[in-house]
Amino acid sequence: MDDTSTRSGYLPDEAATLALGASLAQAIVPGTVIFLEGDLGAGKTTLTRGLLQGLGHQGRVKSPTYTLVETYPLASLTAHHFDLYRFNDPEEWEDAGFRELFGHDTLCLVEWPEKAQGLLPQPHLTLELAVADDGRSYRIHAHDAQGIQCLSRLSI
Repeated sequence: MDDTSTRSGYLPDEAATLALGASLAQAIVPGTVIFLEGDLGAGKTTLTRGLLQGLGHQGRVKSPTYTLVETYPLASLTAHHFDLYRFNDPEEWEDAGFRELFGHDTLCLVEWPEKAQGLLPQPHLTLELAVADDGRSYRIHAHDAQGIQCLSRLSI
């Protein structure tokens, strides 16, 4: 793909990470699958909080590290935030029955997607976060036409 398939930049603080999430909320459509990649503490849950708040969620957003998935029913869609960090075998994905949570009326955000490699639906976007100086760097990669359209609507 060409340069329309990637966006990257620097997030100097938590407020900037939340703002990126809020901007992403305005760019996605129901049915979007986003893989979130980055080390522990890179800001994946903070970005998710900004995205969910941008979609109108008023409550708390917590990491699904122990619950494996947190679900947020919103006005325009249902968001599922997965954290597969504790998976030891990709087959745990199948055993958990998570596949049925992906649909045309959902937003699915998947942390640690490599833990279920080969079993997850293909993402429209992959968002990588990394600690950089006092902030974070980010890179968003679109994998298909839906992802490219999302990036074209993204105002960052």
